[in-house]
Amino acid sequence: MNRRDFIKNSSICLGALSLTPSVVMGSDGQTRKFKVVYDFDIKYDEKSYPAKLWNPLPYNAPYQKVKFLTFKGNYDNFDINSKNPYDAKVFFAEWKKSDRKKLLHMEMEIETSPRSVSLNLIKEASKENLPIPKSVELYLKPTFHIPTDGKIAQKANELTKSLKDRFQKVEAIYEWVCKTTFRDPKVIGCGTGNAGKMMDSGYFGGKCTDISSLFTALLRASGIPAREVFGIRLGKSNFSKALGKSDKNGFADISTWQHCRVEYYIPGAGWIPADPADITKLELVEDLKFEDKRVQELKQRYLHSWEMNWVGFNHARDFVLYPKPEQYPINMLGYPYGEVEDEVLNYYMPKQFAYKITSQEL
Repeated sequence: MNRRDFIKNSSICLGALSLTPSVVMGSDGQTRKFKVVYDFDIKYDEKSYPAKLWNPLPYNAPYQKVKFLTFKGNYDNFDINSKNPYDAKVFFAEWKKSDRKKLLHMEMEIETSPRSVSLNLIKEASKENLPIPKSVELYLKPTFHIPTDGKIAQKANELTKSLKDRFQKVEAIYEWVCKTTFRDPKVIGCGTGNAGKMMDSGYFGGKCTDISSLFTALLRASGIPAREVFGIRLGKSNFSKALGKSDKNGFADISTWQHCRVEYYIPGAGWIPADPADITKLELVEDLKFEDKRVQELKQRYLHSWEMNWVGFNHARDFVLYPKPEQYPINMLGYPYGEVEDEVLNYYMPKQFAYKITSQEL
């Protein structure tokens, strides 16, 4: 039997996945543990074909920890790397041309803690108007999907022109984004997150990446470092079923539960969590108005916190994966990304790709 026909088994300990961004975290509340399973059976029309797969892996931070990662498959080569400007952790697997099934099974255990940064801390730090460290200047720069000029710059200036305090600028932009945008269920997946196109068109309907990217672009245009955080919901929300659910045993098929959030940076306070997109999802799913009490409550919470029935993967936008794929740069890496020959597999359609992601709360 050829060596490549054997199933390969591997495991990675916590240290090998360590990737700790600069964060401030309030750890009050109960930790949660989830077993997350990925199963890939890469499909293609032809009988014999090669395949390549890049899958995002969670980073480690005080509010989320990867306790273990194991994987097995009949791939010919694999690698775990973060060779990109954003230090995004990626699992790569390659199958050479053959008529064998392209299989990968991956399991990980993730522990999360509630993440919240004190508003008093943020406000006091913002008043100091400390310089922005060089380590976060990357998140002031424009990318193709996150421009900081044109109508984005005009709107940012309009919303913040009378304000000097950084956090006051964040509040003004956050309020406008939450009030103006709306969730459009017709948008595929999480959306493309093209903030410039959204502003130019004047159409503010979208999904989480669209809304998060608009918020991020306006903040950067105002001189405030900001970044999207691509990840996936893991289970039940304690606030609303609209924001995550599971069966009575804590199990959920999360194959289409990818979700994009935001962090903004205030020197002296660090990276602050936010999530304007879930405000719009709550409104749509629960049929609420922006002025309703529950919407306003969540809006206040998600200015400086995240509910951690979710895990973050990376902050990467408009970048080149490693090893370099046939098509690049990639817009974002919140979904599995795969190629057969020079064709990109449809990561918005798990059954077509094919992959399945499940979560079991422990």
